[in-house]
Amino acid sequence: MITFFIALGILLLGYLVYGRYVEKTFGIKEERTTPAYASRDGIDYVPMGKKRNSMIQLLNIAGVGPIFGPIMGALYGPVAFLWIVFGSIFAGAVHDYLTGMISLRNNGAHLPQLAEKFLGRSLRHVVNGFALLLLLLVGTVFVTSPSNMINNLFDGDASTLMFVIFGVFAYYILATLLPVDKIIGRIYPFFGALLVVSAIGIAVSLFAQGYKIPEMTLTNMHPDGLPIWPLLFFTISCGALSGFHATQSPIISRTTMKESNGRSIFYGMMIAEAVIAMVWAGAAMAIFEPGELLGLINSGTPALVVQEVATLMLGSIGGTLAILGVIVLPITSGDTAFRSARMIIADYLSIAQKKFSSRLWIALPLFAISYVLTNMDFQMLWQYFNWANQTTAVIALFVGAMYLYIKGRNHYIALLPGTFMLYAVWFYILTAPIGFELDGVLPYVISTLGTLTLLFLFHKRARAMRAAQVECDIPVKEVA
Repeated sequence: MITFFIALGILLLGYLVYGRYVEKTFGIKEERTTPAYASRDGIDYVPMGKKRNSMIQLLNIAGVGPIFGPIMGALYGPVAFLWIVFGSIFAGAVHDYLTGMISLRNNGAHLPQLAEKFLGRSLRHVVNGFALLLLLLVGTVFVTSPSNMINNLFDGDASTLMFVIFGVFAYYILATLLPVDKIIGRIYPFFGALLVVSAIGIAVSLFAQGYKIPEMTLTNMHPDGLPIWPLLFFTISCGALSGFHATQSPIISRTTMKESNGRSIFYGMMIAEAVIAMVWAGAAMAIFEPGELLGLINSGTPALVVQEVATLMLGSIGGTLAILGVIVLPITSGDTAFRSARMIIADYLSIAQKKFSSRLWIALPLFAISYVLTNMDFQMLWQYFNWANQTTAVIALFVGAMYLYIKGRNHYIALLPGTFMLYAVWFYILTAPIGFELDGVLPYVISTLGTLTLLFLFHKRARAMRAAQVECDIPVKEVA
């Protein structure tokens, strides 16, 4: 387990060293009033403490992604650890911190508004479409996956599964419509404790029972021979880099009490999510051979692997608690996915959310569409989610790069990972079954030209905005 423990050490070092550098590069202003106070409305803008916000942020971003993704990524072997560790430190955590803090400096604005401000007016409509598609896919996946796990836990049948699905939807409706501190702010700390305990339990059991997590090798171990590039970078998203997080961070930017909390809340919780991803990827590699793991995934989605690992590691009682901890993850991301979608639509249409009826008529169509999507195949949903997710991450990283460039700071901390994923996004959609299925040299040529063109346009706009001395942070206006 040398590779595993070294990886955990690098993640911790990344938070302590690179996280502090990113915070210094951004330049916090401790005296600046945050949106939680400036726009306090008792619904979405509510001051909450650092510990509570950190736990809510972790549960918001850590859906089934840092478990299901790493389990499927484990099929490739220990090479998956490289993406989890370095992707999280240099891409995912930077992405989360910048989107959260730039949102905080712009009165809790969501990604579509930030994209319009920093990348161009026309992009607001594009990003709105991407963000809503992503959130609907996330919400739907995070309805079906926990429902399946609950149903499997109690050996239910098809009728029981339908009952569970409606139960999950009922909770999501309440969490979407009620003030953020009434349900989410109260129960998330308890859910978070269950999540942390379950992950620690799996990690300790792996060590205590003498399992051997494979040491580092760049060999592709996937039983079906699927290529590492670019599939690994889309299979493992939430445990390394995820655009979904850019839709969640503004929820907490509206409840953050001071800017110095940001490194713990945004950067730190991404590192915590990477640790969870490491635990589940390591467990999948240690317990199952790649062919056996693929068979389990194909027969029951990664949820079946979760059940097998938890029961084997912790026994029936401990395994059940661990499974409940995993079930918590998608539920506590699904509810905020719909909440975020409701907030994005409200911002886009300039609809105040103080009245319950205003929230209700926006939310109900979202749930109706999501219910229809629950009939889609999980694997197909996951593929579309992966592409939309990483495309959103690219947009968010370029927003961060533009913000830093205008301010004359080191924008490469966002531009370099953004460029890498931009190329990957191009290549994936050109070669994947859900895309154009091109092969040979053509996708490389198109991806290169597309990436270079967008980089040229980015720098052209960046120079113009810096010359115009565009105001990156909106003035704070206290609201009565």
